[in-house]
Amino acid sequence: MVAFDMQQDTRRQRLKVRYKDLLPRAIVGALLIAIALFGGWQGGLFFNFLMGVAALLIFREWTRMVGTTRGNARMVGFVGIAAAVVLGDEAMTTFGFVVLAVAALWYLFSDRRAALGVLYAGIPVISLIWLRFQESGFGLIVWTLAVVWATDIGAYFSGRTIGGPKIAPSISPSKTWAGLAGGMVAAGAIGALVDHLFSLPFDAVQAALLGAGLAVIAQAGDFYESHLKRQAGVKDSGHLLPGHGGVMDRLDGLVPVSVVVAGAVWLLGN
Repeated sequence: MVAFDMQQDTRRQRLKVRYKDLLPRAIVGALLIAIALFGGWQGGLFFNFLMGVAALLIFREWTRMVGTTRGNARMVGFVGIAAAVVLGDEAMTTFGFVVLAVAALWYLFSDRRAALGVLYAGIPVISLIWLRFQESGFGLIVWTLAVVWATDIGAYFSGRTIGGPKIAPSISPSKTWAGLAGGMVAAGAIGALVDHLFSLPFDAVQAALLGAGLAVIAQAGDFYESHLKRQAGVKDSGHLLPGHGGVMDRLDGLVPVSVVVAGAVWLLGN
């Protein structure tokens, strides 16, 4: 009986350690979800403003990690991203991409890593702005965000609960194959559900398969950001969001997913 009680206590302690960061993550995550959904619902300048702030914060964290910290060295990137967001409406999305390309080209002669940072921060938000201007814009934004959130939540709980073999422990020691599977299942289910609710340009099977596939893309974005942090020798990209780290830490999955979704919608419409 004593041995059984000790085993139960040990199990409870392990679960407590595994989920110790759940409360702050849940609170901050809920606030971010509310802000994102409200911004997507409002659309227009308010949504563009939110996207612009996110892009600038991502670029700021990127440049800190790669060592581009002087204000004048980062100014071209800040100005280029801000201008691209302003131009990134329905009629001038192409001009937004051109501005990003010009800013990235400027950095090629001084700091190639910062050039990649401009594209990493700018292209996803221009993609999201473009999606919002589509006929089912709000639904597409909700669908994209929901798939990423479902991936994170499914991977978090299945990975922490089931555990098992790691995917790439040298890059991200907490990511498991069980977590990836849980994220894919959750993203596929949520993708089909949100598609049904908003009558999006996918059928149910397409939405489920695309959602599951995007879970893999989101995890790849997570691994890439983890690789960047390991190169920089930091645990988090920043400290702005309690329980999450920096803005890049929270949006690393959304970065590639938003671009893929915009591409898929564009292909379906052509």
